[in-house]
Amino acid sequence: MDFTISPELDRLRQRIAGFVAENLVPLEADPASYDAHENIALPVLETMRARARAEGLWCLQLKPESGGLGIGRMGMAVCYEAMNRSIFGPVVFNSAAPDDGNMMVLEAIGTPAQKACWLAPIVSGAVRSAFAMTEPHPGGGSDPQMIQTRAEKQPDGSWRIHGRKWFITGAGEASHFILIARSSDDPRYGLTAFLFHKDQPGWQIERRIPIMGPEEHGGHCELVFDGLHIPADAVLLGEGQGMKVTQIRLGPARLTHCMRWLGLAKRCVEIATAYARERTGFGVRLADRESIQLMLGGLAMQIEIGRLLVMKAAFALDHGSFARKEVSMAKIQAANTLHQAADIAIQINGARGYSKDTVLEWIYRYARQARLVDGADEVHRMVLNRFLAEEGPDFWHWPVAGEKLR
Repeated sequence: MDFTISPELDRLRQRIAGFVAENLVPLEADPASYDAHENIALPVLETMRARARAEGLWCLQLKPESGGLGIGRMGMAVCYEAMNRSIFGPVVFNSAAPDDGNMMVLEAIGTPAQKACWLAPIVSGAVRSAFAMTEPHPGGGSDPQMIQTRAEKQPDGSWRIHGRKWFITGAGEASHFILIARSSDDPRYGLTAFLFHKDQPGWQIERRIPIMGPEEHGGHCELVFDGLHIPADAVLLGEGQGMKVTQIRLGPARLTHCMRWLGLAKRCVEIATAYARERTGFGVRLADRESIQLMLGGLAMQIEIGRLLVMKAAFALDHGSFARKEVSMAKIQAANTLHQAADIAIQINGARGYSKDTVLEWIYRYARQARLVDGADEVHRMVLNRFLAEEGPDFWHWPVAGEKLR
């Protein structure tokens, strides 16, 4: 694959980087910029979103006909990394999870009527959304086949939902939901994806689950369904296609997490490098100590490995592959690199890094979830081992020009 990017894409990257540096990074030092859950305060967010829209930096992940910039997955890898130099970046550009993944899947498989009803309001920024799949034990977590929430078909073709979901990101602020529920016991076609609005009766948020934080807007919630009624036209992709919906949504969404995490990892290196250059101990600058150089040099390499894996996966997605193997490798690398970068940056900054004088402690707490969300490290390693067992030496197959990607 060709790792060069077009001049147009580089100009977009520079515009995003400039917006982040001028408008968002300065906000991080002001306590008034934060809400009670340590995310950007909603009034500040609306001001910044209006500014991003005015500058044409909005929903770059979607096609122009959907209200986006149509830059593809490889373009997203370049731009998402730049936008997440700030902890506030993705949500300002309407490129934060879970809206990001929900918009992409609705664009890919929604009917025209579903796009008008469910996608367009998220694209405009009028509403937020959530993806309700994960359940408490013995329900589905990393294994969707374990999903217990039941969807019972009614004589008129509509559905009634009973069950429980938890750790549903953004549910507290969401208006539009995508719900995965069991519609039959068929091992392949037993799940169905549904669309519902927060004002529909028959469900409730039981609690906002406290976490290490910081939190996305709307938190991570536990939901209870007690007869939620969903009309027949609110089924996404068709009855029994819920597993396919999750595959279409989760692969690209996992990869966009990686893109954003690499931007935060680079920010950690930036903060650590700046401090090491100015801080002196025992007559020597930290930057001149070999131990510090080894730390930062190693981080730089790990970030670059992550970028290459992300770009390879993005290339595969852009060429029609599900890229399951590539996304799993990128996810493990990017998540662990972010966690390592935050830890090392705090160590180099000492007490300053542990304090709230920098965003490092925010990133450190946020980073720990990266190794869990969208599949724990161990699950993705199991996925890779399955590919290895099936493919043998062909696991490291070089794609050949003109050959369909796997």
